[in-house]
Amino acid sequence: MLKINWLRSGLGGLQWLFFLFTNTVVIPITVGAAFALPQERIQFLIQCSFILTGIACAVQAWLGHQRSVMEGQSGLWWGVILSLSASAPSLGISLTELGGSLAVGILISGVITILIGLCGLATPLSKLFTPGVMAVFMFLLGCRLNIIFLEGMLGISSGSSDKANVIQPAVFLLAAAVAVLVAVLSIKARPAIAQYALLIGILGGWALHVFIFGSSGGTSNSGTLDAVWFPLGEPTGGLNTGVIAIAVIAGLINTSNTFGALKGTDAIYEHEAASSQYKRSFTISGILAVISGALGLVPYAPYVSSVGFLQQTRMRERLPFVIGGLMFAAIGLIPAVTGLLTQLPLSIGSAILFVTYLRLLGSSLQYFGQLHMDAANLYRTAAPLFIGIIVMGLPSEIFTTLPPLLRPLLGNGLLVGILLALLLNQVHSRSSLSALSPSIRTKGE
Repeated sequence: MLKINWLRSGLGGLQWLFFLFTNTVVIPITVGAAFALPQERIQFLIQCSFILTGIACAVQAWLGHQRSVMEGQSGLWWGVILSLSASAPSLGISLTELGGSLAVGILISGVITILIGLCGLATPLSKLFTPGVMAVFMFLLGCRLNIIFLEGMLGISSGSSDKANVIQPAVFLLAAAVAVLVAVLSIKARPAIAQYALLIGILGGWALHVFIFGSSGGTSNSGTLDAVWFPLGEPTGGLNTGVIAIAVIAGLINTSNTFGALKGTDAIYEHEAASSQYKRSFTISGILAVISGALGLVPYAPYVSSVGFLQQTRMRERLPFVIGGLMFAAIGLIPAVTGLLTQLPLSIGSAILFVTYLRLLGSSLQYFGQLHMDAANLYRTAAPLFIGIIVMGLPSEIFTTLPPLLRPLLGNGLLVGILLALLLNQVHSRSSLSALSPSIRTKGE
């Protein structure tokens, strides 16, 4: 029986390893390409991402929130950084200046996150993230990230150009077939098989891709330790205060990931996360953000997609999760192994993540189910939801008439939707309180 449990934990850890990998590997590649970094620096960013992500998951599982929730590079931050790099020419700043300004903003946001944790501000802050706000956040996050994953399935790479930016029908058909296979196994297969559907999809899809299209060259494994600190740009002189301000705002909004991930797993763990769990989680995420700013990595947060992964695999135990995290960190220490894993086709990894993130719709609907859909609630959830989706689909060129410092913020549909949801929620709360105050005074008299 003991051997069976260890085998199950080992297989579960391997599945977590690939989940961590597919959620991580694309991010440093696209960010490095967006900042025109040489290949050896991108390879080093990948290794740092693997090591820090693996350690972060293990630390959060044992010392932080103590749940099997991936601590990874935030999708919200990823979108903001890519948007800023794309708009840098219109902002009139160089990529080096942008990188240095981002590093300062990330460091400041990391310190603020640490203070939120240490000072116990998570509980009052959580009151801002009502079911209506969380419903909008979950839905928009699923839309934003699934856009990226669908592009990957189509053979489009966010950080590349030329052939990588056109639809490749054969690549898409294979990726779509893998996505369907994973979904069917998750729904129809016996629990013993269904919980490893993602692992089956990754290994099987990878093998088929190599058989049909051949092996890709992968990323060079000749990473060096040159320019370890601030590889995107030195934070010395020529800093852009607007970029720093946007980074700080993004850091504050990024706290919604912690509430989304922990609240989303409350039903899975059959109890609400305690204030001490939020306190430890925020403190660790803040420390990771500070390290990320210095290393040129996308800042960290608990992954809301872990909700879908846990629902799909039905494996909430921490041991497989910690095993997967430590294996992932160990892989980052071995350049040869890192280079091998970076040959996983983007389309296959995107297909797996696409299926996983589809479950965010369920989490969003659960929050919507907690709302009484009267006229007020309908408008204050529909407005940020539709406006956020519409902004996501607008071309970046149309924002050139706006003040340069506002373009990255107002051009990001996810940020716009969440900010609008928070604003409308506060307006509604204040108006409700004002409506109650006359009756309260009457009773007092």
